[in-house]
Amino acid sequence: MNQNVFKLTLPILFGYLPLGMAFGVLFTTQLDYAWWVAPLMGLLIYAGAGQILAVSLLSVNAGLVEVAVAMLVLNARHLFYGLSLLGQFRGAGWRKGYLIFGLTDETYSLLTSRPRSSDRHHEQEVDFRITGFNQIYWVLGCTLGALLGEWVAFNSTGIEFALVALFIVLTIEQFKVLRNGFPIWAGALAAGVAMLLIPATHQLIAAIALVTGVLLLHYRCHRQTTLQPETNHD
Repeated sequence: MNQNVFKLTLPILFGYLPLGMAFGVLFTTQLDYAWWVAPLMGLLIYAGAGQILAVSLLSVNAGLVEVAVAMLVLNARHLFYGLSLLGQFRGAGWRKGYLIFGLTDETYSLLTSRPRSSDRHHEQEVDFRITGFNQIYWVLGCTLGALLGEWVAFNSTGIEFALVALFIVLTIEQFKVLRNGFPIWAGALAAGVAMLLIPATHQLIAAIALVTGVLLLHYRCHRQTTLQPETNHD
C-alpha cells in the first residue's frame, strides 16, 4: 500500500520539498531563531502559506497575537472545504483527528480527485497514509531548507514564489479532473476586485470572502435548478 501511496503523492513531494526548503531558508536567513524551530513548525503547525506569512510578520517585529490572527484568517478557507469531507472521514476512528489536522490544500486536492473504491475502511486508511506522507515531505523540506540557510549564505529574494507555482499546478490538476472552470474564473475575478478596491493588508481575506459568497450562491442556484424537475413531477 505504501508504494501506491508514494506514487499518488509524488506530485506533492515535488512541490513540498522545494516549498519547504524555501520556508526553511527564509526562516533561518530572516529570523534569529535556532534552525530546528523551522521543522518543528512544520510538524506542529503544518501550514505552508501560513508559515511563510509568519516569517514575513516576525521579520518586521510583529507580535505573536498578530501573527496568530493573520494565520487564522489565511487558513480560514480550510473551514469551508473541510466540511465537504466530514462524510468521507466519518467512522475513521482515531485517524480522524489527524486527517483533519493534516488537511492542507494539496492534500484536499489529492483526496478529492483520486479514484476511490466502495471499501470505506480501506479508503480511509489510504487517506491517512496520504496525509502522513505529505507532512513528511513538508517537514523534510523545512529541515533541508533550514540547514541550507544555516550553512550557506545566499540571496533568498523571490524564493517564496514556489508557493504560488504549486497552487497553479494544483489548480490545473483540479480542472482536469472536475472539468469545471467556474470556480477558477470566480476566484480570479474576486482577486481582481479585491486588488482594485481593498487595501493591500486586507485583500486576501476580502477575496476569499467574495469568492466564497459567489460559490455558495452558484451552488444554491444549481441545486434549485436540479431539484425543479422533481418538484414539477410531484
